[in-house]
Amino acid sequence: AVHGFWNLAATRLTHRSVHIDLSQPTVVAQIQRLARLETVTYTMDKVVEGDKELPPIPDFLVGDKLVLVAEGHALAGVDLSKLVSSNVRVEGRTVSVRLPPAQLLAVALDEQKTHVYSRSTGILVPVDPNLESQVRAQAQQDLQSSALQAGILGTAEKRSEEHTSELQSH
Repeated sequence: AVHGFWNLAATRLTHRSVHIDLSQPTVVAQIQRLARLETVTYTMDKVVEGDKELPPIPDFLVGDKLVLVAEGHALAGVDLSKLVSSNVRVEGRTVSVRLPPAQLLAVALDEQKTHVYSRSTGILVPVDPNLESQVRAQAQQDLQSSALQAGILGTAEKRSEEHTSELQSH
């Protein structure tokens, strides 16, 4: 048994312990140069339910359901690599910069705080190893939509204007 009562019982009876092997080397897949001004981050919570059913057969036989408590972050700001020379104007000792529009730079779940709250699997089917990944992907997509609906780009735009005003006043 992977989850559920039998797994819990086997763990308690046998005093099994978890062993995680980290001896394999880590491979750097990509190095990316960043040129961005991060101006705002939103931290959000979301409860997401996912399930697999086979109507009309009852869930206790073939269902697979989970409830995920997701916490994530949306980061917005300005991609400075899109700044072109025509966006910069120098007049005497004054420099004016017109920044590119704010954009959503990253949305990610906080893996330390995101967890499966509950999971139930029918007695005739194994746990679907992909269900949690699918629910996590949907949670992240919903966090992105929620950040956009909550006005993260407008806030990022205001903050970038504040930063450029501070630069111009120095």
